[in-house]
Amino acid sequence: MINKLEEIKERFEEVSKLIVLPETMADMKKYAKLNKEYKELDKIVKHYHEYQEIKEGIANTKSLLETEKDTEFREMAKEELEILQEKCAKLESDLKTMLIPKDPNDSKNIILEIRGGAGGDEAAIFAGDLFRMYERFAETQGWKVGIMDVTEGSSGGYKEIIASVSGEDVYGKLKFESGVHRVQRVPATETQGRVHTSAASVAVLPEVEDVEVEVNMSDVKKEIFCASGPGGQSVNTTYSAVRLTHIPTGVVASCQDEKSQHKNLDKALSVLRARIYEIELQKQNEEVGAARKSMVGSGDRSDKIRTYNFPQSRVTDHRINHTVYNLPSIMNGEIEDFIEKLRIADNAEKMKEGSGALTD
Repeated sequence: MINKLEEIKERFEEVSKLIVLPETMADMKKYAKLNKEYKELDKIVKHYHEYQEIKEGIANTKSLLETEKDTEFREMAKEELEILQEKCAKLESDLKTMLIPKDPNDSKNIILEIRGGAGGDEAAIFAGDLFRMYERFAETQGWKVGIMDVTEGSSGGYKEIIASVSGEDVYGKLKFESGVHRVQRVPATETQGRVHTSAASVAVLPEVEDVEVEVNMSDVKKEIFCASGPGGQSVNTTYSAVRLTHIPTGVVASCQDEKSQHKNLDKALSVLRARIYEIELQKQNEEVGAARKSMVGSGDRSDKIRTYNFPQSRVTDHRINHTVYNLPSIMNGEIEDFIEKLRIADNAEKMKEGSGALTD
């Protein structure tokens, strides 16, 4: 790993020089890319410098203990050595985590899709609860949420809701939310107080550019229709809603949120690309899955990942066997604890695969 850290240090020095060149400053796209790389490498290099200083301190202290005769001075040196070794172990752990290859999609915006599953009206209501949970979490992160398509439930909530979420590291934080979310509670329509179990599925798709997923419009069937949901005065009066079908894959995407057909087309294309990209990602995951099956899941929509039990105010994530008893806070968007523990679990698995001590 020392060799890897030395390579990173060399690249950091190279980027430091490139970023201040006049030709770089004149090309904003290139500058932004290098600036992002600079910030990422800077964190690692600073940790590496500190690690090297502490390793040198440990070596010096050990050398001192070999020659020093004064008992009091030796005790002080032993205490100092213990402190340095603890710091060294912490930095070593941090550096190992930093060297884990990043998912290139982590910094991307997402398409969030939530659908009511088994449970009828109660499932649609729960889908609405989940959307509000993510909406409130997004507010705490400073992210922007935009609704793209909605099919409302007959008793509230959503049979289906599709939204865009944009901001910093959106996919990186929400990617482990994909899967089946289960709720156990007494529905408002239940007259005998019995607890029912319902479910809703969540899909978190990284938003992709047209250069990443090439969609030939000659392979796309386009349909226009009157909007039936939110959209102001144009609802049911103007053919502004758009439905796109990608014939080779059968993938369908629609959008009716905007009054403009052109804007709805752009949004529908964005969803279409994301869904096609997800198919490709799934293929890659299946290929990798033979060698590595992540404990926290592959984002498969059929995986049951979490249960929300209202009578006991309990929320359990089944992938990491983590349970909390603060359901109202969770439903109010306080899901950072789950997100962090899932990220740590995933990183721990990746570290096992590339395990090795930091040796010279």
